[in-house]
Amino acid sequence: MAASYEVRHGAGEWDTHEQAAEGESWRPSTALLSDAPLQTDTDTEAGTEASEPRERDAPEDIVLEAPANGLAFHPARNLLAAGDVDGDVFVFEYSCREGETKELWSSGHHLKACRDLAFSEDGQKLITVSKDKAIHILDVERGRLDKRISKAHSVAINSLLLVDEHLLATGDDNGGIRLWDQRKESPIMDLRHHEEYIADMALDPAKKLLLTASGDGCLGVFNIKRHRFELLSEAQNGDLTSVTLMKRGKKVACGSSEGTIYLFNWNGFGATSDRFALKAESVDCIVPITDNLLCTGSTDGIIRAVNILPNRVVGSVGQHAGEPVEQLALSHCGQLLASSGHDHRLKFWNMTQLHSVVVDDYRKRKKKGGQLQALSSKAWGMDDFFAGLKEEEATVPASVDNDEEEESEDSD
Repeated sequence: MAASYEVRHGAGEWDTHEQAAEGESWRPSTALLSDAPLQTDTDTEAGTEASEPRERDAPEDIVLEAPANGLAFHPARNLLAAGDVDGDVFVFEYSCREGETKELWSSGHHLKACRDLAFSEDGQKLITVSKDKAIHILDVERGRLDKRISKAHSVAINSLLLVDEHLLATGDDNGGIRLWDQRKESPIMDLRHHEEYIADMALDPAKKLLLTASGDGCLGVFNIKRHRFELLSEAQNGDLTSVTLMKRGKKVACGSSEGTIYLFNWNGFGATSDRFALKAESVDCIVPITDNLLCTGSTDGIIRAVNILPNRVVGSVGQHAGEPVEQLALSHCGQLLASSGHDHRLKFWNMTQLHSVVVDDYRKRKKKGGQLQALSSKAWGMDDFFAGLKEEEATVPASVDNDEEEESEDSD
């Protein structure tokens, strides 16, 4: 008999908990029409234009009851999933039309904080990991729990990465890495070479090497084809909090708790090739926008756009009003960036014009203490940055926030 649990839907409700578990008898909410005044065709036509939803450049903010640790966009549909510190998982359908962003369903299966989540390649499943040591696989359409691995790790799980339709990797608070085949109950690879928590993971295009950023300050390299450990880099200052591939896979960028971005050459993971210190309290999360440009989230609440080689802070995409930015995610179309912060908000930022930014090698020194250029309509310090790009071309983006470069080698 299926277990009884609660599934809260934004657009309707289940008849019973048992039917919810079986995915049956879902009743959509309906408005009572009997008490509504009759509308004539003339009234409808007159009110059509006035009631037309306003089009925005990005969806409206979503307010949660608790901060979200994990964010993930659906690979094909306009859906955003979030997992919060209370263990709840939400799936929202977002829209740039005002008033049309809505919650599809939420689930409270995890006993402790949901720390990371990801959609499957086909978008039919949502995989979540938690501080309660469990891996959950949910059906996206119904919000139903399809599979649970209760004690996937011996300690809390901190990060998740999907390899393909069957394989996924998880990292825990003690530096352990496990590779899972969803068709099996036990891990097919179980390694521990880091001394601290696994903060983030990345995969090469060939899906052969798994890269790990750890709280011990090291970048780890694991061969998931052969199920073996390859190497650890030299330890850097502070925790490595995030990792991603840049420059068409030729460079690996890692964020750190010290506010520095460390760069490694591909196949040169032992030591850094470059380092770029931002005027930021930390680099807690990063997401690549183009081959050269990435966005960073920081404890100071600012989302920065950063060009890699030449290393430049291009400007501010947005902010969370002085509250730390917890996570960033890029939509399937590449036009929207979502961010979660300690202000309990999920925010959306339009990235359309950021794709066209080109940073020249030429660098014009900026006065100390200058403010970050605003790169979106919702960012603080509104300046017409992109109009300036047209007027001054390469010199403007190349000169933005050069006072933030405390150490930058700019090597190839």
